[in-house]
Amino acid sequence: MAHTTGRRSTAHRRHDRARKRRATRRTRPAGRTDQRRALRTEAPTVLGLLVDHGDFTAMTGYPSFPFRDYGRYLHHVDAFLRSLHARGTHVAVTRFDPGTYADYCASTRRPPDTPTTRTHYTAEATTTGPSVPYARQPLDALRDALTRESERRATWERATDLLIDAGRCADCGEELAHCAFDRASHTLVRLLEALGPGSHHVVASLPAGDGPPLLAAARVDADEDGDLRLTDTDGLVLCTVIAAGAATHHPGGLVIRTTDPGGTDTVRGWTLRGGEPHPLTEAEVFNAYCTDPGTGDPVPPEPGVRYAPGIPLPPPLPGDLA
Repeated sequence: MAHTTGRRSTAHRRHDRARKRRATRRTRPAGRTDQRRALRTEAPTVLGLLVDHGDFTAMTGYPSFPFRDYGRYLHHVDAFLRSLHARGTHVAVTRFDPGTYADYCASTRRPPDTPTTRTHYTAEATTTGPSVPYARQPLDALRDALTRESERRATWERATDLLIDAGRCADCGEELAHCAFDRASHTLVRLLEALGPGSHHVVASLPAGDGPPLLAAARVDADEDGDLRLTDTDGLVLCTVIAAGAATHHPGGLVIRTTDPGGTDTVRGWTLRGGEPHPLTEAEVFNAYCTDPGTGDPVPPEPGVRYAPGIPLPPPLPGDLA
């Protein structure tokens, strides 16, 4: 008898709990699942990408890292990015650098062999380092873009360090970095105005004693009215490299390949001394453009490309930078 009563009490309790759950469901606001799904869509995602096999191999030293084959890792990354994009999620891809990650763990005293620490590092890396938005581009193109962005950021940081170490301007007493950057921007505009309308691919180089040469490039489109269009980031890095040469008195170089409205490609070059461009001869331009900068070996000239001397520029007037 007691056993039967106990079973009935249990059944009554289950019935009460079920009734309460149904009542709770009726009081919940409609569309809660849709609202949460909408919030997930509006929450951006950051992914740290191992851009080459060397970076991947370094991470396999952590037992909690779930991959052992780089090709399979890239396959899963590509599928994951595509699934996020299909949901309408904005994704920023940043470089996951194992060396910087180890320094981060040491400075923050976080355990390196945990997914949580890797997540924290990735979140910080995308705010302070280079990142590329994902827009369904092939993964190889995404890796190349992220590598270029990393190199561009590294060039800007090295050139900025040279400018900061240069001290103050002897003429005005201000930080030499500001004066040199203004002068570099003005020099670039003078050159592009002299070259006229067309699409200009500008490359500046500056030897650096403590590492590889600084290289910066930008594409500038100039119309018939003299208006210039280029991305702010490319212009910033290019002018910073030119300014670093002026501030440190290191001789640099400038090469501009112009495609005019008629489709003709012309290459011109200048040396940079004290931040001012000095034109190269046609032969010097040919030698500079047709030589591999890494090995010094000759490179065949491109068909249909004309090599011309740099355009001489008059010195800037005293009030030009005011």
